[in-house]
Amino acid sequence: MKRLICMMICLIFGCRLFAASAQAEEPQPEAAAYVLMECSTGAVLEEQNGSMPLPVGTMAKLMTALLAGEMLASGQWQKDTILTASDCVNDVKGAVIWLLPGETMTVDNLLKGLIIGNAGDAAAVLAENISGSQTDFVMDMNARAFDLGMHNTVFTTPQGYDDERAYSTACDIGLLCCALSELECLLPYFTTWRDFLRDGATELVNENTFARTYEGMIGWKAGHSEAAGWCIAAGAEKDGMQCAAVILGSPDEDSRFALARTLLRKGFSQYQVTLPGYSSEFMKPVAVRGGIAQYVETEAASLQGLVVPRSDPALTTVLVLPDYIRAPVEKGRCIGVAAFYNGDTLLLETPLVAKESVAEMTIGEAIRKIVVKMCKL
Repeated sequence: MKRLICMMICLIFGCRLFAASAQAEEPQPEAAAYVLMECSTGAVLEEQNGSMPLPVGTMAKLMTALLAGEMLASGQWQKDTILTASDCVNDVKGAVIWLLPGETMTVDNLLKGLIIGNAGDAAAVLAENISGSQTDFVMDMNARAFDLGMHNTVFTTPQGYDDERAYSTACDIGLLCCALSELECLLPYFTTWRDFLRDGATELVNENTFARTYEGMIGWKAGHSEAAGWCIAAGAEKDGMQCAAVILGSPDEDSRFALARTLLRKGFSQYQVTLPGYSSEFMKPVAVRGGIAQYVETEAASLQGLVVPRSDPALTTVLVLPDYIRAPVEKGRCIGVAAFYNGDTLLLETPLVAKESVAEMTIGEAIRKIVVKMCKL
């Protein structure tokens, strides 16, 4: 009996030690703000102060990379397109690849300098060749940010110098990362830890060490400055799902990586992406009054993947359709609404539209139908 009691005490004590150890391994959130997002939907899975405006420093280079990547993706640039540095490289502060005025370099090497080497002079050359000047490029940066829904963001330089006028939020940088995840042409740069330019004379080392240590890494950037603190935007892919973890204002280098790793692990272990749908038997045709056809079928205007908890992935579908509509009916006309819920949470609401057009019944058309029916008798 004494032996059994001792074994039970040891077991309880061991379980407590295991729980304490597991808790100790889970880094506590240490950052001014952070967000975890699913890239294909932009869904926010977890956040702390995600909408708080903060200095982001060199994280602004992610927008410079996006605009340069879109030039590549659209075919306006090729990787071997040669760009020339102007006098603007003389005024660059911080990390550089030592470009000189008049020096030429391919887009490929400039992107290596920007993304792997965090080079401000590479950012300046890319910016001038995209928009004509760095000033105009900043305007394009802010316009593109607005298009992406980054409404709490202001950029003032392509390099992301500390500037009290410049700010963003963890959620806005997350939206930027979601856009970057769609540019496959930039993936090789973001996932490279070390490279060289000028036949090995210039070494580039990525501050984002996840590029060599994190399995499934897809990007994007680690940075730090006096105003912004230690920041990271880390993206990874697993089982067909892409997550972005953005940490702003972390107190030191290690804590930003630890928190990013924790958030990504939560994203992949606790959530999944599912495609909403509904049974065709619920999609009954809608009656049409005064039309050449008695009914019109409907379809969802758009369906997208939805993020749901792995512990409760079930979706509930609510369809709202009228008993009838009056002709004429144009193809694509909104007739009703489909709503998808996970528990009590509305995840998506999409219009239900007419699959085909239904013309109004005219006197001539009515007579024609009568004549056709009589001929069949």
